[in-house]
Amino acid sequence: MNYRHAYHAGNFADVLKHSVLFALIDALKAKSTPFCLVDTHAGSGCYALDGAEAGKTGEYKEGIARLLFPDLHQGPDAGPLPPLLRHWLDAILKLPGNEDGLRLYPGSPLQAAGALRDIDSAQLCELHPEEAARLRELFRHDRRVHVHERNGYEALKALLPPKEKRGLVLIDPPYEAQEAEYRVIEQALKGALQRWPTGMYAVWYPIKLRSQVQPFLRWVQHSGVRRALRAELLLRPDDSPLRLNGSGMVILNAPWKLDEVLREPLRAMSRLLSQERPASWRLDWLVQEAD
Repeated sequence: MNYRHAYHAGNFADVLKHSVLFALIDALKAKSTPFCLVDTHAGSGCYALDGAEAGKTGEYKEGIARLLFPDLHQGPDAGPLPPLLRHWLDAILKLPGNEDGLRLYPGSPLQAAGALRDIDSAQLCELHPEEAARLRELFRHDRRVHVHERNGYEALKALLPPKEKRGLVLIDPPYEAQEAEYRVIEQALKGALQRWPTGMYAVWYPIKLRSQVQPFLRWVQHSGVRRALRAELLLRPDDSPLRLNGSGMVILNAPWKLDEVLREPLRAMSRLLSQERPASWRLDWLVQEAD
């Protein structure tokens, strides 16, 4: 595995991905019945921002740090953050190790575990042995969390539908296979939707060239789901394959009114995370059938 998320933890793509994840878990918790989170590419779970990897790139400084310290970039008139972003940041700062400031950035598994109730569960898949070992150690005392050292796409065949019959699958691969990864995701989603058609599925994707993403989004539109919401944040035009210009999340079987929940946070992200030029954002329903 060439990709190591420790170099990129807390960057602008993580801000989008994890704030949307936070909103999805909030939506699931609106009902009293238990739910299950399945993470197909869990990573090691937590990353040291004062470590060698994060220090080498400093990407978190242009990501989560800009939300934590908006006055440094926007001046004293930056204004309050939308409640979703404020609550998400508060949850990160409550982590052990962050008492004196942001030193650790939690990956999706740790952020999700912090939001789960006692009745909920998480199934975490990680293929890389060292990453899986760190993940297992991180959750060794948490009976709600189960770690599987295996291919996350293949694991969906065994894990779905979960016993709770309600929940979310997060698909967040490193895209080392680039465009070919989308075809793998499509096949995994096709099988997963057959086994668990009512499940919620959230897929994170990088944006370099728009043409690389469009076939996958068209596939989602014809996947048979009744609702699919797209949320994107672009720091630069989507016209260069040499850099990460933006990222997106597409949510299949998205909760009702999720677009209303995400609109102000996306607007705030685009304002606070802009770099050499104004950032842009997109939030729209790829599929929206009437109930």
